[in-house]
Amino acid sequence: MTMSREFRETVAVRVREDPAYVQALLDEAVQLFVDGEPETAKLVLRDLVNVTVGFEALAADVRKPAKSLHRMLSASGNPTMSNLSAIFAALQRSLRLEVRTEVVRL
Repeated sequence: MTMSREFRETVAVRVREDPAYVQALLDEAVQLFVDGEPETAKLVLRDLVNVTVGFEALAADVRKPAKSLHRMLSASGNPTMSNLSAIFAALQRSLRLEVRTEVVRL
């Protein structure tokens, strides 16, 4: 899921103007992981990082090299649960958001 420059700029503008959109992206990433779609979840997280805090700031917060974070959040990346947890926690702190999930009984 490679984004074109135009799409990336559109997402960045929406993120700056609509805090609910940022919350929705974070919630969607969590939901994708829970639903067994980690490849898409990592790409959503990567896009969210790119248009919000940036990989350098995230790297400083989670004490991991930015290059490693880029690899982790690629489609073929294989982040550990502790790294994912650290990334989600850092995004919540930086963006001042909470992860929202909903349990639905089938």
